[in-house]
Amino acid sequence: MDLRAALAVHRLVAIVRGADAEAALRTVLTLAEEGVDLIEVSLTGADALGVIERARKALGPGRPLGAGTVLTADDARAAHRAGADFAVTPGLGEGVPAARDLGMPVLAGVMTPTDILTARTLGADALKIFPAAQAGGPAYVKALRGPFPDAPLVPVGGVDEAAARAHLAAGATAVGVGSPLVGDAADGGSLDALRDRARAFRAAVREARP
Repeated sequence: MDLRAALAVHRLVAIVRGADAEAALRTVLTLAEEGVDLIEVSLTGADALGVIERARKALGPGRPLGAGTVLTADDARAAHRAGADFAVTPGLGEGVPAARDLGMPVLAGVMTPTDILTARTLGADALKIFPAAQAGGPAYVKALRGPFPDAPLVPVGGVDEAAARAHLAAGATAVGVGSPLVGDAADGGSLDALRDRARAFRAAVREARP
C-alpha cells in the first residue's frame, strides 16, 4: 500500500474506537459504504483485533484498513496478523520500526520538528500531528511547512469540519478524525447519523483548498 499517495487522494482518515465490538464493526462497514476510504481501528477499542479481522473479510483485500494506537512490536505483529494494511501510532515507539519491518506503512505520531526528523529516520511514511489542537492548530501546520515543505502532515485530535478545512488549507496532506465523525456509532449509536456526518466530512475535505 502507498499510504502517502492514499492520504493525498482521500484527505480523510476515520478513527474508530468503540466500547462495543459489534457496533465498531458496523461503524467501519458503514463508513466504507459512504466512501470513506481510509479507516483506522484503534487497538484500545473493544476486541479491536477481532474488528479488524472481520472488517478485512467483509471489505476484501483491496480496501485499505489500518490499526491505530500501535505502541509496541507485539501490537504491530498482532495488527498485521489481523489483516491491517497500515499502522498508526501516537508517538515514536517500537511499533514504528516493527510495522515497517512487516511491510506495513506507518502514520507516526509527532509533535515537534525533532519528532519529525526522528520519524523519518525510523522510516515513517507520513506524520500524524498529535494532538493537533494542543499543538497550535492550522497555524502550526503552516509553520512546519517551512522546514518540511514536502512532509505529509496529518493533523489528528479535535478536528471538526471547520478545522479540517483550515488544516488542509494550511498545507496538511490529510486529516484524521475520530469523535467528530464517528460520534457514538462505535458504541451503538445511530448509523443514520454516522452516514450524515460521513457525507459532511467528505464534502468538507473535497471542497477544502489544497
